[in-house]
Amino acid sequence: MEITKKTVLVTGGGSGIGYATAKLLKEKGNRVIISGRNAEKLEKAAKELGIDYIVSDVTDADSVTNLVKKLEAGYSDLSVLINNAGVGFVYKLGEGANAVEKARQEFETNYFAPVRLIESLLPLLKKQPEGAVVNITSNVAFHPLVVLPTYSDAKTALHSHSVALRLTLSSDTNIKIFEVMPSLINTDATKDMGGEQHGLPPEVAAQDIYNGINEDRYEIFVGEAGQQYADYFANPKAAVAKFNQPFLS
Repeated sequence: MEITKKTVLVTGGGSGIGYATAKLLKEKGNRVIISGRNAEKLEKAAKELGIDYIVSDVTDADSVTNLVKKLEAGYSDLSVLINNAGVGFVYKLGEGANAVEKARQEFETNYFAPVRLIESLLPLLKKQPEGAVVNITSNVAFHPLVVLPTYSDAKTALHSHSVALRLTLSSDTNIKIFEVMPSLINTDATKDMGGEQHGLPPEVAAQDIYNGINEDRYEIFVGEAGQQYADYFANPKAAVAKFNQPFLS
């Protein structure tokens, strides 16, 4: 799918991978809209990039309804949705971890929100000559990380949903479903995990996303994720142990 002269919505576009992706897509000749909860951050990012923004909380049903109405009214040619907004808690399971509450927040943002937004925007996407949904999951979508346990759960759920949705829509629509699985990226959200020291720049992820969509690679691996994926399916037990070794000592 050639991603140029398209109208694109990027959720969580005020920083990190979302910001870098919005920037690159704008440079490639697309009309880009970013969304997020923080109005000040969005306005600053949109001004820097010369793009539009819509303040919206993807975890709130009424806010999503309003977002969709604004898109239908002002961006009726929307053909690409990039579900990038996410949240994760760095902790380990065990007594006193409060895993249920952390999981609830992670699933609301990382799973239920994209599922709701996709379903809400399908009527608009179906009107276009071709459309795409891009779900940002993670390398933890295929093997869990012990310091991101319920985040791993949520991203695994979104991975499964992406596969089912791809198969479902391929039979009678022109909508393509892409999944992006990054390894560690240097963003504000990864500081507690050494993102500043060991993470890839968000621009690397943005370039891989752009290339993957253009090449119709429905599973897009960023950084070490591709090798990690291959290792996991070659020897799951060994791959999970190696992946988690730095956090088990």
